[in-house]
Amino acid sequence: MENNKATNVGRSDPQPPNLGGLEIGQLKQQLQQQEKLASLGMLSAGIAHEIQNPLNFVINFSKMSERLLSDLTAIVEDNAKLFSDTDREDLTDIVDSLKENMQQIVENSERAVSIIQSILLISRGKENERIPSDVCRIVREYVRLSYHAMRASHQGFNVTLHETYQEGMPPVMVIPQDLSRAVLNVTNNAFYAVWRMSQAAPEGYSPEINISVALSADNQLVISIADNGEGMTDEVKQHLFENFFTTKPIGQGTGLGMGITREIIENKHGGKVTFTSTLGKGTTFTFTIPVVRPSA
Repeated sequence: MENNKATNVGRSDPQPPNLGGLEIGQLKQQLQQQEKLASLGMLSAGIAHEIQNPLNFVINFSKMSERLLSDLTAIVEDNAKLFSDTDREDLTDIVDSLKENMQQIVENSERAVSIIQSILLISRGKENERIPSDVCRIVREYVRLSYHAMRASHQGFNVTLHETYQEGMPPVMVIPQDLSRAVLNVTNNAFYAVWRMSQAAPEGYSPEINISVALSADNQLVISIADNGEGMTDEVKQHLFENFFTTKPIGQGTGLGMGITREIIENKHGGKVTFTSTLGKGTTFTFTIPVVRPSA
């Protein structure tokens, strides 16, 4: 009995794994990244609120100016005999140009408002809460945000975007702040892949990205993001969804994006992330999510 007792005392209890310096550094980097994202969310919400009001003024005064131009046109037409043919033609051209300019101001201001609303939606969204969402709008806006971010980081970068969005798609119940992150992660990688390809590709290479959003016949939301970039090696494919795995230089990638993307699509939305990739030819990612419609 005593020997048994002594033996039991001598056994070591299970110890927590001994994390190496590299893994501790990676975890620290991940925490710092999360803190930055939280701060960025608060900052984005504040900026969005501040920009919203002047944009509303721009839109309202542009619409008012359009109405004034219409009144001016009517006055000119009523007094057409007072002007020479040349003056009438010049006035008509000027008014038409002003109307077109005002229309462009309104359209682009409203697009800016739409982007701001998307940012606010992310900052306000409750964790894991599905709400009725215009998925086409979410994808469209975040593709553009990713594109402009890439242009800001890589001078001279350009790409041809082919976008197909199903017309009249009804609202779908998704977690918008999470779905937008998944779209942003994949589009960031797609833009980076075509940029890398353009640095080494022979003359005549034309970077292209194809985006499509549609509902399938079996009631699935299907989002496809395809590029003709550098593609993936077998090793990259094998480790793609592992945390901290990245092919980008230090400081440009955390290696967390694709793991987060799969968590969002598969665990939070009950969907599936699939991809095909050919080295030197490009990559296609597809999100397939069972449709949950808003309750009546």
